[in-house]
Amino acid sequence: MTQSHIFEHQIHIIGGGLAGSEAAWQLAQAGIKVRLSELRGTGEMTAAHHTDGLAELVCSNSFRSDDADRNAVGLLHQEMRTLGSLIMAAAEQSKVPAGSALAVDRDIFSGIVTRTLAEHPNINVVRERIDSLPQVGPTIIATGPLTAATLAQSIGAATGEDALAFFDAIAPIIHHDSIDMDICWMASRWDKVGPEGDGKDYINCPMDKDQYLAFHKGLIDGDKTEFKQWEKDTPYFEGCMPIEVMASRGVETLRYGPMKPVGLDNPRTGRWAYAVVQLRQDNKLGTLWNMVGFQTKLKHGAQVELFRTIPGLEKAEFARLGGLHRNTFINSPRLLDGELRLKKAPHIRFAGQITGCEGYVESASVGLMAGRFAAAELQGRTIDAPPGTTALGALLGHITGGAEASDFQPMNVNFGLFPPPEGVVHKKARKEAYTSRARADLHRWIAGEVQPIAAE
Repeated sequence: MTQSHIFEHQIHIIGGGLAGSEAAWQLAQAGIKVRLSELRGTGEMTAAHHTDGLAELVCSNSFRSDDADRNAVGLLHQEMRTLGSLIMAAAEQSKVPAGSALAVDRDIFSGIVTRTLAEHPNINVVRERIDSLPQVGPTIIATGPLTAATLAQSIGAATGEDALAFFDAIAPIIHHDSIDMDICWMASRWDKVGPEGDGKDYINCPMDKDQYLAFHKGLIDGDKTEFKQWEKDTPYFEGCMPIEVMASRGVETLRYGPMKPVGLDNPRTGRWAYAVVQLRQDNKLGTLWNMVGFQTKLKHGAQVELFRTIPGLEKAEFARLGGLHRNTFINSPRLLDGELRLKKAPHIRFAGQITGCEGYVESASVGLMAGRFAAAELQGRTIDAPPGTTALGALLGHITGGAEASDFQPMNVNFGLFPPPEGVVHKKARKEAYTSRARADLHRWIAGEVQPIAAE
């Protein structure tokens, strides 16, 4: 008899991405029996995934800035670590040099999460397809932005409206030994050093003006993926914009974005290049490097032809080329309550990117909150939502009511979601004011979150 036959779960989580994995961990650590259902491993695969590992990273290997004093996502990292996040622990064990950012080896990261959950006595990982929302029983839907069509239809029927949608593009990955380091050089912007780095965490490919202008024209003119009729009105998310769409906004746009040369001294000239393409380490061995900000919908042949015009990448060999997939998310401010429960069916919670958060860390953090809310409910406890002055609370507030339902769109965590600091705060001290207040308020919240419900 297999475990699935004898394991009696208290809550069902559908989706084994970052949000579902984190929610399962938080619940299991609280003593709750979890059934974690994952489609991959059944013989089916999504448009973006390549393995059946839990918490597979598909768009980038970066969790972005790890600076908890000056950056909202770095603060979110710190808050999740404080709350015992599995995702952050796995990231720490699998990290690769990336300046002040937190980047990981994708395979090691997914392997740690997969093994940890599979070995937990309170978790039963089941490879199965779920086609409809459960009618009864505590459930967390964490199927992500690539929810299978049949389940998406069930969600639509339960919510009474269509899901919103946007496109998400994937950046190419290059084999390190195919990069010409006689042309490229290693450096972080302004030689900024991260906890594990030496100020030389990125490979930089320089361009002069003529090379840049020719490259820009190639992006505009390149052969691109054609849209189906139902895709034509779907907007892009600003935080994962295809590079050719950015290029279409003006010839200088890329030089102020992913190809910004500022702070990158070319050791062969002693000067900044006109534009720079940066590559970031993608795996622990340093054999694979991804093109930073180069998410693209160019066809594969056009990608190879154009990207090999970049100085230093003339002989580039690609481990993966860029791609494009359609993401979906629900109108959370209208549909969910403050604890991520579906108002029309409160036995169901949603977590991760399907709620309209954007980014790996944000997705995992919403899974963390959904798991903690569900654990408290199942154990007869009550917890307040994290204060809106914390990164967790600010993101939750955006998802569940911080935006007008008619204008809701995916959002990364940022200080614009936080209430302004009280009193007069000098601009240079504002970020520190946000983060110091957040730390104090998070610890106060933690101290009071496990109070039992008073007996009636």
